[in-house]
Amino acid sequence: MPIRVADQIIHKAAWLYYTHGLRQDEVAQRLEISRASVAMYLRRAREMGIVTITTSSELFSDDVLARELEDATGLTTAWIVREDRKAMDPAAEMPVVAASVFLELINKGERIGVAWGRTVYHIADVMPFADLRGVTVVQLCGNLGAPYSYRPDQCTTEIARRLNAEGINFYAPLVLSSERLADELRDEPVIREQLAAISDCQLALYSVGGIEEDSHLVKCGALSAQDMHDMGEKGAAGVIAGQLIDHDGHLLDCTHNRRCISADLDSIRAIKKRMLVVQEDNKFGPLIAALKGGFASHLVITTSMARRVVEHWSREGLGKAGSRRG
Repeated sequence: MPIRVADQIIHKAAWLYYTHGLRQDEVAQRLEISRASVAMYLRRAREMGIVTITTSSELFSDDVLARELEDATGLTTAWIVREDRKAMDPAAEMPVVAASVFLELINKGERIGVAWGRTVYHIADVMPFADLRGVTVVQLCGNLGAPYSYRPDQCTTEIARRLNAEGINFYAPLVLSSERLADELRDEPVIREQLAAISDCQLALYSVGGIEEDSHLVKCGALSAQDMHDMGEKGAAGVIAGQLIDHDGHLLDCTHNRRCISADLDSIRAIKKRMLVVQEDNKFGPLIAALKGGFASHLVITTSMARRVVEHWSREGLGKAGSRRG
């Protein structure tokens, strides 16, 4: 069974100290904790048996894989949900793990940016209730039509309700009918202020969308299936907060993005804790694009997806995305 979310820092301290050979003060600096805490965590690691991670291939296999994924890509932390446990359905376990991780990352008084989609909606649906008054949950992108499920305002409002936090919704459409209208709306003082404040967030929660013909952008009517196909031909690889990114994680130069009311991608990358949750196997391409673009510092994925990412990163000789994007 993987190490609990609350114990993962113990595993990370042991990994850095015993596997990477860092001194205790270097581990403290890397994890942003005190040296005394490092010493305590290393003692706990010995008591829990974590220091045997180099020889215990079964007990800590997923946690070692998580550390290897962090080493390869530059992620701050990765959490892995196993797919081979008969008692647990990964589709049901993923939102529970993600909700637990999300709560662990929140500090008092922080601003949190939330995007949209089925994954985020399911995380909100299973999130435990907490009393985090003083925390503010803000919507990262414009809204969708009422009939569509998993809307941005629904995700933001429900997470704020579960946290007993203040929720700030974005009262603007996700996609406008023309670039001129989108430009004018972005210049409205209220909208301009909301967009500018996104970079003040300390934590963001989102997933990365795909570019299939039945993707969320198609289902909500923002793009037609043919439009999405054409965007793929022009280099689109994924969707972040309603905006199309290319295979390197850059904003795609296209009419859709220019008509989109959403957080500037540089503003999202400026958020220190960028929590990305990816469950579906068909999200591998979008996930790689998001990692290349620096859209994740904290990642929750399945075991099989983690292995694919590590293998891909090694095969392609990619550097650490986190070190490039901050």
